[in-house]
Amino acid sequence: MLATASLLLSLGPAPTVQAIEPADRIAGLDTGTLILETSADRCLRILVYFADTPAQQSQGLMFVTAMDEFEGMLFRYAQPRAINMWMRNTYISLDMLFIRGDQKIGRIAYSTQPFSEERISSGQPISSVLELNAGFASRWQLRAGDRLLLTD
Repeated sequence: MLATASLLLSLGPAPTVQAIEPADRIAGLDTGTLILETSADRCLRILVYFADTPAQQSQGLMFVTAMDEFEGMLFRYAQPRAINMWMRNTYISLDMLFIRGDQKIGRIAYSTQPFSEERISSGQPISSVLELNAGFASRWQLRAGDRLLLTD
């Protein structure tokens, strides 16, 4: 835990710039900061938009055409359950991190196909899904078992 605290101190200020285009797609969503603590001894700070209601979850990142490297959307569920996602009306390819109840990555769906209606399954009960730009998980060497920490 001391190592995590030391790494967190070196991260610098939380991201505050919203780069999602068009910005009206996320209007009204609550935001927060999370830390991805990786098995590669990195802590990555991510600005997230929370999709908590069924309407927000149905909308997701549909019609978004651009998103910053350290921006994402976090779908949170009241009870852990198996989840199926899809990419209908989603213009950008995404990495989907399926987060278990213990806040660790259970599965990663890499570089999902824009506009696809193919189901992308969590494969196990999860409590949240973090969507990031495609390639993020590979670039930063994310793995199942890496931990997500909400900071606010």
